[in-house]
Amino acid sequence: MEEQLRQAFKYLNRVMVPLWRLGLGPLINIWPSVGGQIMVIMHIGRKSGLRRYTPVNYALVDGELYCTAGFGKISDWYRNIKAHPQVEVWLPDGWWAGEVAEIGPGERRLWLLRQVLIGSGFAARLANINPHTITDAALAESTASYRLLHIHRTAPCTGRGGPGEYAWVWPVATMILLPLVLRRRRR
Repeated sequence: MEEQLRQAFKYLNRVMVPLWRLGLGPLINIWPSVGGQIMVIMHIGRKSGLRRYTPVNYALVDGELYCTAGFGKISDWYRNIKAHPQVEVWLPDGWWAGEVAEIGPGERRLWLLRQVLIGSGFAARLANINPHTITDAALAESTASYRLLHIHRTAPCTGRGGPGEYAWVWPVATMILLPLVLRRRRR
């Protein structure tokens, strides 16, 4: 089941990044209790050195970003971040450079992990976790392989290559399609 879920998320991720590039990131996050709070992490491939993009659920706690690698240390993006902790994050309200640090065992880890899972909407429930009702003991057991990550935002980013990079498509498509639709309606 876990491998099927992992493959489903890989497929979904292929759709999410283009939607963010089209400027739809804020719309993707319009109903966080269902779809989750989603950001895109740009990281560098540990072997290829190429830019990679991974949508993940997150929680914003006291102005700081937290996310989890729910499939643990086998996740490619997690291994890339461990090798190169400098990342960029695309959030619904901005684009930031940041640095990632893993949160190890401790009392606050479980509470932060619960916040990320609450922010994940349906994703936690797909993993059979209800972060609102699960006990701390059951949560600790269910998420033993999860990696909790803190992303400290270091600077805002601007320019090309970020979220909304292809937002220009919408006005161009409207200018092309609207006359065609209007012409068709006249007939």
